[in-house]
Amino acid sequence: MSPRSTVVLVLLATVLTVSLASGAAAAALARWDNASVPAAITRAGAAFAGTLSVGLALTALLISAWP
Repeated sequence: MSPRSTVVLVLLATVLTVSLASGAAAAALARWDNASVPAAITRAGAAFAGTLSVGLALTALLISAWP
């Protein structure tokens, strides 16, 4: 496995971990704000999707700019 492949896998794992943490935090904060469970899940999904989209876009930018 080349070093570039290793870096890409580590970046993807990091982005996924940060996205999951963001979704969990959004759900916890929504429940703390007395939102219903479906509303908390919806907020968690939106936070997860947004974070994952931005993270993957930045990862793709980094990979494409790699010499």
